[in-house]
Amino acid sequence: MDTIDQKIINMLQKNARVSLKELSAACFISSPAIAARINKLEKAGIITGYHTTVNLEKLNYHAKAFIQVQLEPSQKKEFYPYVDSIPNVIECNCVTGDYSEVMEVVFETTAALDEFINDIQSRFGKTSTQIVFSTSVEHRGLHLATEDKED
Repeated sequence: MDTIDQKIINMLQKNARVSLKELSAACFISSPAIAARINKLEKAGIITGYHTTVNLEKLNYHAKAFIQVQLEPSQKKEFYPYVDSIPNVIECNCVTGDYSEVMEVVFETTAALDEFINDIQSRFGKTSTQIVFSTSVEHRGLHLATEDKED
């Protein structure tokens, strides 16, 4: 991967709808060459998808939290499909430490969040929850270093 590929990735992470024309102008290569590079990055598994970011509060999801779950290794076979089936689970990660899973979740109300936590506890055991008051840095892509510091 060269600096042009890095610039393409940086620009796509900022705006997945950026046009081939804009990418071409920024990278000083033709639109077909940009399209070929994007295709190559997709086939290599570097670009894995394109996403839309939404304002969850405007969609009435006012309770955001991080829930840590203490699982036994034998519970993972049941836990992973369960959390995958819950649309309110934004992300789930297997981690080190006292708790083996950390989930980011969103719910319309704290009552709905509490109901979900109670369900997790009854099915899988001990949890620890942190409710988010505010977010100082929203989810963002990883900026790849290039020679051109403006992208």
